[in-house]
Order: sequence, then C-alpha cells, then structure tokens
Amino acid sequence: MRTLIAAVTLAATAAFGSTAYAAPTPSHTSSYVASPYVTAIDTCALSSLPSQAADTLDLIHSGGPFPYDQDGTVFSNREGILPDESSGYYHEYTVITPGSPDRGARRLVGGGAMTTPDHVYYTGDHYSSFCEVDEDS
Repeated sequence: MRTLIAAVTLAATAAFGSTAYAAPTPSHTSSYVASPYVTAIDTCALSSLPSQAADTLDLIHSGGPFPYDQDGTVFSNREGILPDESSGYYHEYTVITPGSPDRGARRLVGGGAMTTPDHVYYTGDHYSSFCEVDEDS
C-alpha cells in the first residue's frame, strides 16, 4: 500500500510540479469506506431549546395527539441538510411558537421509528438549519 501511495505521489509531483498530499497509511488492514455524506450538524441540548420543544418531544414519544394535522407527516429533506436517508425515514412535528398566528418556523424532525426516533433534529428557522437534539441534556 505504501509503495502505491509513494508512486501516486511521485506521479502527481511530476505532472503538477508540486508535492501532492497523500493520506496517511493505516497501520492495519481494513476495508474502511468513507461515509457517503459529510454532516456538519451541531448537537444541541434539549434543555437549551425552547420549552415547547420538550413538550413536542414528549408527544412524539407518546404517539400524540398532535396539535396540527401536518404533525407526523413525512419530511422529505429537500434542503439536503440532514443525512441522506430513504423516503419516509423523517417525520416532522410542530414546536409551538407562543403568540404565532400559524404553525411558526420551529420544528422537530425525527428519523426512524415514529415514537422512538433514532435521531431528532430541531430547526428554529423552518429548515434552513438544524441541530441534533441531545435528549439527555
């Protein structure tokens, strides 16, 4: 493997006139394959979110009832911010915004089983950004 990396580095240096970067060689043999996506989603403590987010999460875990008909519907991740998953993996839920005349911009999006999601994400800006909710903090 090291011989191959050295050969690629020498070929790149000859072709481009500078030293090319070669990834470090692992000290063991494995068939590691990089993830198909790179996620830059921060984690946020549930306690740092609006209190209504905890209320909505409680409703998710109990299976409802939810205040809006759209709650529990499939979230298609059209923005592509959340990790790429199969259709139907994500479901969205309204986080009530006191004083808002409509559903507002705040949502929780659960990934996986509806009452026990593998991942829960919060957006306070209607899907422009997300953080992954740490339910234990």
